[in-house]
Amino acid sequence: MVGKRDDYISWDEYFMGVALLAAQRSKDPSTQVGCCIVDEDNRILSTGYNGFPQGCSDDVFPWNRNADEGETKYPFVVHAELNAILNTRGKSLFGSRLYVALFPCHECAKAIIQAGVREVIFLSDKYKDTVSDANSRRMLAAAGIKLTKLMPKKKSIIVNFDTGEV
Repeated sequence: MVGKRDDYISWDEYFMGVALLAAQRSKDPSTQVGCCIVDEDNRILSTGYNGFPQGCSDDVFPWNRNADEGETKYPFVVHAELNAILNTRGKSLFGSRLYVALFPCHECAKAIIQAGVREVIFLSDKYKDTVSDANSRRMLAAAGIKLTKLMPKKKSIIVNFDTGEV
């Protein structure tokens, strides 16, 4: 009798993998962030990535990070978390878990709280010492939202389109 394989990924690794795959849709040349929202039964409710709103051409609006180079992307880009929340088209997210590659900013934290998300699982915390991060953490904690930094067992998951193997 052959047993099941034991090197399969956890639910957390799976959903973070979906978030990272969604990030690959971002056309931002400097930062690609993805998000995946799931319900308590481990069903995907929505995904999102950072980019411009529908109808705002990514060939016309700026991708600059520095104001000295002209207009910046910051007033125009929809972050991955907000995009995923909006992509549900009104479905309830109450009690859901949100997987995101980069810890949410204070603006996304507001949307996460209002949407009823109960836990945020994040991979990167590179802005940990910023004011935005501190404000985000303060609001999320006040709202009782659990924050979990994912520590995956696997360092990478490779998807091979040529063979269909991973």
